[in-house]
Amino acid sequence: MTKRIKLRTLLAGGVITLLFLALWGRIYWVQVAHAEFWAEQARNTWVTTKKLVQDRGTITDRTGTVLASDAAAYTLALSPKVIHQLDAGNPEWKLIDQIASKVNNILGKPEADLRKIMDAKTDKGVYYVQREVQPEGWKMDKEVADRLTAFRDQLRSLTGKKDVGIYLIEDKKRYYPNGSLASQILGYVSKEGAAKMGLEKTLDEQLKGEEGSITYEKDGKRTQLADGEIEAKQAVDGKNVTLTIDRDIQYYMEQAMKTAYEQYHPLSMTAIAADPKTMDILGMVSLPDFDPNNYWDYAKDQSAFKNNAVQSIYEPGSTFKIMTLAAAVQEGLFNPNDKYMSGSVAIPKSKPVNDIKRGGWGEITYLEGLKRSSNVAFVKLGYEKLGKDKFKQYIDNFGFGQKTGIELAGEIAGTTQLTWERDYAAATFGQAVSVTPIQQVAAVAAVANGGKLMTPHIIKSISDPNTGEKVVTEPKVVRQVISEQTSKKVGEYLEQVVSDKVIGTGRNAYIDGYRIAGKTGTAQKVINGVYAEDKFVVSFIGYAPVEDPKIVLYVLVDEPEDKTLGGGSGAAPIFKEIMQKSLLHLGVLPNPSKDSEEAKKKDGEAATPAPVTAKVIDVKGMTASQAKSKLGNSGFDAIVLGKGDKVVSQLPNAGAVLPTSQHVYLMTEKTLGSVPSMKGLSLRDALDMCSLLGASCTASGQGYVSGQQATRDGTKLSIALALAPPAGTTVQSVAAKASAGEQDQVEAGDGGDGAADVNDGAADVDNSAVADAGD
Repeated sequence: MTKRIKLRTLLAGGVITLLFLALWGRIYWVQVAHAEFWAEQARNTWVTTKKLVQDRGTITDRTGTVLASDAAAYTLALSPKVIHQLDAGNPEWKLIDQIASKVNNILGKPEADLRKIMDAKTDKGVYYVQREVQPEGWKMDKEVADRLTAFRDQLRSLTGKKDVGIYLIEDKKRYYPNGSLASQILGYVSKEGAAKMGLEKTLDEQLKGEEGSITYEKDGKRTQLADGEIEAKQAVDGKNVTLTIDRDIQYYMEQAMKTAYEQYHPLSMTAIAADPKTMDILGMVSLPDFDPNNYWDYAKDQSAFKNNAVQSIYEPGSTFKIMTLAAAVQEGLFNPNDKYMSGSVAIPKSKPVNDIKRGGWGEITYLEGLKRSSNVAFVKLGYEKLGKDKFKQYIDNFGFGQKTGIELAGEIAGTTQLTWERDYAAATFGQAVSVTPIQQVAAVAAVANGGKLMTPHIIKSISDPNTGEKVVTEPKVVRQVISEQTSKKVGEYLEQVVSDKVIGTGRNAYIDGYRIAGKTGTAQKVINGVYAEDKFVVSFIGYAPVEDPKIVLYVLVDEPEDKTLGGGSGAAPIFKEIMQKSLLHLGVLPNPSKDSEEAKKKDGEAATPAPVTAKVIDVKGMTASQAKSKLGNSGFDAIVLGKGDKVVSQLPNAGAVLPTSQHVYLMTEKTLGSVPSMKGLSLRDALDMCSLLGASCTASGQGYVSGQQATRDGTKLSIALALAPPAGTTVQSVAAKASAGEQDQVEAGDGGDGAADVNDGAADVDNSAVADAGD
């Protein structure tokens, strides 16, 4: 018996010893032989990594007004697992029904689709932990998220549970505070974060920055360990882009163009404004356009995404005569007093070219031919006097048939291939060549600026907020096309096209007090190789003031519904409205003519003094009273916002030149705590105030602010406009409310919710006797 006990003890001890040896062997295997592998596995259990999202670079206009920036956004997610657990335990709550109904009411997503999301199961037959509500609940604005948050709080109160299966995930989205303003230039970033078109896509590498991350150790409750290791890679914000665009000039252009668009019902409209001395693009409009905040609403009309300024070609018609005139003057072949017989001119091996007026105006001077936009005059100048080769050389030297090099994607070169005698003759008055609007502007700018063809630019500078490095785009001269003397003479001739109120085709672009040089254009469209009798492209291009050009402006209307419209009657009035507002904005004062002054005196009227402009001085750091006094000495009425002692920011910024009738806003606090009432303000003043407050703003309607809605943090504002301001409302009264911290109560519902190429080339017109439509 003793021996058996000893044997069993020995056997048990041996087994235990073997187990310990196996355990130590395993420990050695894990801790020594494969230590690195198992340490990494353990690390993956207690270590987590989170993304650090970078800010995409902002895009601003030349004065710093934000055109595109990142904004807070929220994504809605539902938990089928949690919702069904709560409903199963308390059927009387009917959470599924409540959530489906309320989310449908807020987002507009069908209840049936919401129920499918809440009933969704995995392949294993269990409810999902979390499902996003897309696309309606994806990257929502804060005010929408706030409504969902309030609903979630109601369910928490009902159930007594913190987790009711409704989650709002913080995110970012791209926001365009001016809506459709400059939409084809800016492009847009999709909800997926992909840059789709415009400068957003072209400059995506500079704008997007680089995502960062943070890795840290956590406990079982996912709480970061105080003494744990941390690895961080900082996010790199994208670079900021400043455009040459002037938001105010862009706004003037869009307002005038949209009004005409509603009146003319054309296929499309295009306008470009540039500084002829630098070829900085001050404004560029292409209609129809779109709102990049809601780009998906325009999917059915792809023409809204096309920038006709660089992506469409047109036969320019009579605006091209400017190049023929400049070439003839440069070669000493244009004598304004020489005479020729208008009406018709013969072309070898082709039918003659006719003026728009059959039979012409008899024997007239070349200057009169310019004023009347005589095709015959320019055939004689360009085809007969200059000759084919010399004329074609000037076409090339002015940059036609070549891309300008502007920093916009999709630019096309146009066509200037001339084959037949008729082609060369027709090109002198703008047929047989197809050009882009940006080429037209660059060429006419060369005529205006002393003869220098320059590369147009829309990017003023790119700044890196991380390093402070700034790359500035400098003006670039391509070539000298004509002399300064020729430039001056051509300007004087073109001025008479506008100033001659009797026969000047451009007389509808005349602005009293300014010397305007310009030319009309009315070109028949080529349809299936034949000039159409009822489809036209009407245009006007010009610059001012002639003595010191500040703006060259081109307006084009493609196929207006009214077939009787010409460049003088259709495009010139639009040009006039934009040019007049833009010159005043740039501080160029009118000098009323003697005729207009005498006419006013004759009618018993006192001469109206010209609007005065001045440069805004820097008053930041001054007390409010000092700042108002200083600005008052310059003629500006200052509006003070906030209750602080000193000015911390101002709008417009120092250095801006503007009419003294415009207000200068002074901010004495970094934040007002709430958005002041803006009832009665014009849209422009309201947008300026939003900019000063650092709030993004969307508008609906037209006219003056009649109501507003702001988010709780004041970062986003929706304003409603009415055609007339509320009675007794002035900018000063609005400012008084702002200083007192008052804000109007706004009823729910106030505020807004948040082409194919025309011509594919020059037609063979050797067998066509159709004349240019003239002006």
